[in-house]
Order: sequence, then C-alpha cells, then structure tokens
Amino acid sequence: MAKYSVAIDQGTTSTRFMIFDHAGKVVGIDQKEHEQIFPKPGWVEHDANEIWTRTQEVIAGALKKSNISIKDIAAVGITNQRETTVVWEKATGKPVYNAIVWQDTRTDTICNELAKDGGQDRFRTKVGLPLATYFSGPKAKWILDNVEGVRAKAEKGEVLFGNIDSWVIWNLTGGPKGGVHVTDVSNASRTMLMNLETLDWDADMLKVMDIPRAMLPAIKASSEVYGYAVGALEGIPVAGDLGDQQAALFGQTCFSAGEAKNTYGTGCFMLLNTGTKPVQSNNGLLTTLGYKIGSEPAVYCLEGSIAITGALVQWLRDNLQMIEKSTDIEPLARTVEDNGGIYFVPAFSGLFAPYWKSDARGAVVGMTRYITRGHIARAALEATAFQTREVLDAMNKDSGVDLTALKVDGGMVYNELLMQFQSDILGVPVVRPQVAETTALGAAYAAGLAVGFWANVEDLRANWAKDKEWKPQMDETLRSKEYKNWKKAVTRTFDWVE
Repeated sequence: MAKYSVAIDQGTTSTRFMIFDHAGKVVGIDQKEHEQIFPKPGWVEHDANEIWTRTQEVIAGALKKSNISIKDIAAVGITNQRETTVVWEKATGKPVYNAIVWQDTRTDTICNELAKDGGQDRFRTKVGLPLATYFSGPKAKWILDNVEGVRAKAEKGEVLFGNIDSWVIWNLTGGPKGGVHVTDVSNASRTMLMNLETLDWDADMLKVMDIPRAMLPAIKASSEVYGYAVGALEGIPVAGDLGDQQAALFGQTCFSAGEAKNTYGTGCFMLLNTGTKPVQSNNGLLTTLGYKIGSEPAVYCLEGSIAITGALVQWLRDNLQMIEKSTDIEPLARTVEDNGGIYFVPAFSGLFAPYWKSDARGAVVGMTRYITRGHIARAALEATAFQTREVLDAMNKDSGVDLTALKVDGGMVYNELLMQFQSDILGVPVVRPQVAETTALGAAYAAGLAVGFWANVEDLRANWAKDKEWKPQMDETLRSKEYKNWKKAVTRTFDWVE
C-alpha cells in the first residue's frame, strides 16, 4: 500500500522535490537554485539543461534525506513556472536556445505588431489573454524566427516546444528514449495558442503566430496518468501536471466557484475559481484554466498576475546589497513606523495586471532627505500588498462577488509585517494554511487523485487547516489615502520605454 504522493516543483529561481503523506503533510524535501541569465536589459533566460540536472539532484536528495523507498510512492506530479518557453531537439534532447523566462520582454515587437490589427485584446475572447510579452506563444515564435535552422526542423517535427512542465515530463519519462510530450490544460492556457472552449490548439492562433502544430505537446487533463518515470523514480506513474499558480489553487482546495487564493513568490498571483464556464474580464485580468480532473469538466479561473514581488526583495539583496538574506527585509522594515511617504513601484518587466503596460519601468517616488534604508525596505514590502489590492478590486468588479477573506501561500507569507499590512490595505482577513507550500502540494494532490491515493476532492478539503489569520487594523481614511497615493505613483511609471 503506497504511503506518499510526491511533487517536482520547478520554480523561477529554484527546483524542489517534496514528499507528502496522505494527510498532506511534508515528510521530505530538497531544494536547489539555478542561475538567472540576463543577456540584455529586459531579457531573462534559464539553462534548461541546468534545470533538468537540478531536478534529478533534488529527487535523489529528498529520497536520501527522508530515507523513503520508491516502493511507497503512489505517483509523481509536476508543477512549474508557467510561460517559460523551451524548444529542444527530439532526437537528442538538446535545447536549441536557452529557456526564455516568463518575465522576459524581448517579444514586445511581436506583440505590438500583432496588436496593430485589433488592439491588445485582439484574441482575448478566444484565448483569455491580452497580447503581452508574458505568454509563451510569442516566445516560441521568437525562437523560430531568430535561431538559425530551427523553423525548418520544426516544420519536419524534429524539435519540440513546451513550457517547463513539458520539458520536465519528457525527460522524466525517458527523454529521447520514448519520453512523452504532453502538457495540461492549465499550462496550455498560458501559451495564447489554446482555445478556451475546445481545450485544443487553435488553428487560427497557430497560423497568426506561425507555429507548426508538429512541435506542440498533446493537451491532457491536470490529473491523469501520462506515462511512467525512469531513473530515480523508476516505474512511478507521472500523473499530475499544473502550472504553479493553478497548483496552489488546487493545494489550497479552492474547488468551489468564488474561492480565491494569492501566492506570494517571485511574482504574485491571485486566482479566483469561476466554475466550469470561462468568465471574460473587463478589468485587465486573465481568463485561464484552473484545472481538469480526469474526464470531469474543466474548471476556469480569473487571474491577476503581478510580475515582481518577492523578486524585489531579491533585487534589494543581490543588486543593491541592502540586506544579506531575504529574511532580513522584515526587521529592516520594522526599524521605521511607516513608509515615510515613499512608494516603490517595481515595474522591472513592465506592469502586468490590471494595466498590461510593457513600456512601464520601475520607480521610487516621494523621496526626501528623511528617507532611510528602513523606509525603502518597508515600501518594497508594501508594494506587494498594494499590487494585490489592485488585482482584488478588478476581481470584485469582474466576478460581481466581494471576497470575504483571502487564502495566502508562498514564501512571503511568513513575513508578519507584510501579512498584517496586506489585511489592512484590503480590509479583509488574510488566512495562512498550515502547509504554506501549496504549489507542490497541489501537484502531489493531482497525481495522487489520478491513481486513487486520494478518492476525491473532499478527501483533500479535509486535509486543509488554518495556521494563522490576520484581521484589518487600519482605519478607512488612512487606507484610502495610502491607496490613492499608490495609484498616483503607478502612473509615474507609464510610457517610460519609447
């Protein structure tokens, strides 16, 4: 009888392997960072081979540390940084170019060109997304147009395309020796190439982007057996696949329409379950696939994506060397009472929801001689909370439902100062679950469901438990004033790149 379901959590800055028991508790973990490559301003890349190497290392590491036999593992799920794009040779498994990361803005010319006929929302009703550098279709087009010889190979079906989930699953199931080339509905919905209604690659979109269908993975449910692992997980069913934010929604057990979660990672992503029909946004949110369990109907979401939140703390650490480690941000921010009148808008990769302005760039506004490192640290944390408020406002307008509480997860939820300020600026309670690493948990859940390790989603709901709740303490006048100032600061970042 299997005792565990496991997950590969391939994120923007690191890869983790996590082992969960039937109660959804973590019993084993290993994690390793990989290099961030910045060839030019606005360009962000990863070495896909390094990511696969790290993946193998953390699998071996977690199994060794926890002393768990693979005989006790029911299934493995994959969750991944979404939109990060890999194109590789089918025969050798060699990437034709570095992975182009979701934050990368090099495809702005492609997007602007496509927007000339019909604007930024030209394809929104069909694919749920605006024309933006964020998504993987334009990135794949860039590789086909700019890397010599790749287009010809793509036409012949000699190269494969995928988000990182497809790359990991293909390698995990054998790579050049019979690896399966698949993705799930949640990842496919981030390419601009999948039709929201049919859940299949859209012929018109492939034509517009000039992407040969032969290179695309098969679109599957988020919870079903795709194949079997080789290597350290030999013979284990590979049975779950969810983009990281959808995996967090799944791990937070937001299975009913109207339930929402916010994940605080490199970026910040709020998802609201809207049920089995896609809801089009009029307020700058994305219409995206939440998940699909086996042959059940697919579940849709509205999503607000914020590009830079935790990455801003890393930037203060690595680029400015203002702190030694990320956790130093909270004590530094606590050295001051408030932000001292400054607002930090981290539009390093342009602005995502609800603005979708790739020509915006970061700004700190309101600077005076009074400002210290403490104020900058505090303004950096507050930026995450303000951006989340903007997304929540858009979500309330689109869905017609006012959120009563926000479930939160991800690395930054252990920052008490941030969580309290988040509750203050939203005016609703903020709730952290006992297992805050819900992304990996969601992938493990999807895999375990597919093989019967968990019988149904009610089993998963029973596992969810509250760890801590923050209630609003700020008065409405101050909340309104702070938010108004933030909105004013955001406008200062517009149209910076000409």
